[in-house]
Amino acid sequence: MPRGNLNDLLAFLAVARERSFTRAAAKLGVSQSALSHTMRELEARLGLRLLTRTTRSVSPTQAGEHLLATLGPRFEEIEAELAALSELRQKPAGAFRITTSDYAADTILLPRLAKLLRQYPDIKVEIAIDYGLTDIVAQRYDAGVRHGGQVAKDMIAVRIGPDMRMAVVGAPSYFKAHPEPSKPQDLIDHNCINLRLPTHGGLYAWEFERGGHELKVRVEGQFVCNGAVQMLNAALAGLGLAYVPEDLAGPHLARGRLRRVLGDWCPPFSGYHLYYPSRRQSSAAFALLVDALRYRA
Repeated sequence: MPRGNLNDLLAFLAVARERSFTRAAAKLGVSQSALSHTMRELEARLGLRLLTRTTRSVSPTQAGEHLLATLGPRFEEIEAELAALSELRQKPAGAFRITTSDYAADTILLPRLAKLLRQYPDIKVEIAIDYGLTDIVAQRYDAGVRHGGQVAKDMIAVRIGPDMRMAVVGAPSYFKAHPEPSKPQDLIDHNCINLRLPTHGGLYAWEFERGGHELKVRVEGQFVCNGAVQMLNAALAGLGLAYVPEDLAGPHLARGRLRRVLGDWCPPFSGYHLYYPSRRQSSAAFALLVDALRYRA
């Protein structure tokens, strides 16, 4: 039987259950004459009488009872499955992989995702810490987090944090033995704490700008690590100067545990953005994830 005739079977079920063309027509939202015509055509195609009609009542024949007993539960199962799909829309589910830095993970992602994951237990998030410029498509990530200026133009970018500033900091004990640098070039004479980029294997060049003049300095030092928190802790231990997010160093600057230098060479820049491929099919769960992380000033 063609798929289009499933509506005829649903019409039969309505008549057989209601035992009335009038009530079945009202339930289906069709006219009584159209429903009668549909039943006659169905019986003609099957070559069987399904309904016994009198002036006062309608009842299934033996063939009609058999069809009612076999089709009824199956259509009910289909309706139950469709209802379950509707429930999934109300309870979004999905697993997502995000590549980011440890600082962005600790200060932005984790605090905001905590509420989302408690509210939607069927949403799962995996965070991979990586300072390299990871190709999220090739590495099969659903999204990544970078500073706004680092996001490729073919990606959709959503701001998740305010503008940022970097800070060159050192412990008071370090400055007792070393003069403060007055310009970025002076850093080549200092013991600096380097950041190694895991993806590319190279050391990060410290970036500065003043009056439209941009400058990158490749510093040297005794200690190398691959995370902002480790760089900060090394600076607190007096191992040298560190180049870290201003907010990360802020509490220690306020307590006098760190001192800042070259502040006029560290202007604000575009903060963290969540980015993902423009061709990605956005599910309800992914939309919730993006909305939870979206920056609201």
